[in-house]
Amino acid sequence: MRNKTTAGLFALFLGWAGIHRFYLGQVGLGIFYFFMMFFGVSFVLGLIDAIMFFMMDEQQFNAKYNSKDYQGRDSNGAQRKQYGPPPTPRDRVQQHPRNPQSNREIQNPYKINGIKKYKEFDLEGAIEDFKKGLEIHPKDISLHFNIACAYSLTEQVDKAYAHLDKAVGFGFTDFEKIKTHDDLAYVRIQERFEDFQNNGYRMKTGTLSESETPEIPREKGVPQDDVLLAQLKRLAELRDRGLLSEQEFIIEKKKLTR
Repeated sequence: MRNKTTAGLFALFLGWAGIHRFYLGQVGLGIFYFFMMFFGVSFVLGLIDAIMFFMMDEQQFNAKYNSKDYQGRDSNGAQRKQYGPPPTPRDRVQQHPRNPQSNREIQNPYKINGIKKYKEFDLEGAIEDFKKGLEIHPKDISLHFNIACAYSLTEQVDKAYAHLDKAVGFGFTDFEKIKTHDDLAYVRIQERFEDFQNNGYRMKTGTLSESETPEIPREKGVPQDDVLLAQLKRLAELRDRGLLSEQEFIIEKKKLTR
C-alpha cells in the first residue's frame, strides 16, 4: 500500500526524475517527468506535486492511489470503508436482497426494456412494455408516470391523465415535474389541465377511466379555422402563465398547424 508521506518526500527530493510517479504506479507520467528533466520543467512539477501530497487528506490519497487494495482501519481501530468504484445496481441488489425496490427491478424486465425503448423514441414499443410491467406491479409509481409521458407524446391524452392520476394515487408527489416535464407538454395544453391541477393532480370523482372514455366528436358546423384559432389561443395562454416553456409552445404549435 502506497504511503502519502513517502510519495511527498519522493516528489520533493526526486521529483525531477519522476520517482514519485513510478512509486505511485504511474509509469507513463514517471517517464514524462524524466524526459522533462532535461528542460528543467520536472523540477517545478515535482515541487508542486510534493506540496499537493503533503496538503492532501489521507483518505483522499488512499481513494485516489490505493483504491484497489486499500482496506485499512481508522484511528479507533474500526474497519475503514473500502475505497474504489461504487457498486453497480446489480451489486447493490445482491448486497441488499431484501430491498423491495431492487427486487422489483429484477422481477420486472418489462420496465427496463420499456425505458430503453422510450429513450430510443420507440414510443409504441415502450407503451406495450410498460403495460406488461404494470401487470406485474400495478402500483409501480414510476411505471405509471413513464407510460403517462409516452401517452402524452403520442397524443393519447385520456390515457395520459388516467395514469398520472394513478401515479399520484399511489404516492407520487413531485408535482413540479408534472408542471415542467417536456414530455407532458401535450397534457398541459388541454383545457382540463387546470381542473386536474386544482384537484391535486387527480381526476375528479366520476370521471371516466381510460377504457370508458369515449371519443369526443368534433362539433358540427364549427369551421376548422375557428377550432385551430381557439387551440392556438389556448397554447399562448398556457405559455403566458408559465405552464409551457417557449420551446414547448413552438413544438405544440407546429403539431397543430402541420
